[in-house]
Amino acid sequence: MTYLDITIKQFSHIKKRAEEGLSQLNDEEFFYQPNAASNSAAVILKHLSGNMHSRWKNFLTEDGEKPSRKRTEEFKYAGEKREFLMQQWEDGWSLLFNTLKELNGSDLNRTVYLRKQHLSVMEAVQIELSHLSYHLGQILYIGKLLKNNDWKILSIK
Repeated sequence: MTYLDITIKQFSHIKKRAEEGLSQLNDEEFFYQPNAASNSAAVILKHLSGNMHSRWKNFLTEDGEKPSRKRTEEFKYAGEKREFLMQQWEDGWSLLFNTLKELNGSDLNRTVYLRKQHLSVMEAVQIELSHLSYHLGQILYIGKLLKNNDWKILSIK
């Protein structure tokens, strides 16, 4: 397998695990915020969607931090419905997967930009993989915290 194949497989795994966790949460739990300094699963989803829309749209030609992105707003629940947030999530993943599928091995050392900092394509992909993994852990932790013994373990199949 190539690096890009492995990476797509890892991103698919993260997406699947997040969705398996989110599917265990009812709406009240989906929007539950543990405390003022913490995020709900809904807000984490909103943030990740904003991140993917910014990073993966015109990945090779524009800075990954788009001027139109309102990152601070991603961390505020503004009454969005679960269905809307899930659609934004799907759209973000579509951008990510479509972009990765269009890349080839020779693209990996090309330069892209994130907040005006130059990175190789491979570095930018790794940063996103780490970022999404980090937030996956948060989503799963919230689910386990809320569901306690009713939480279906996702790591053992």
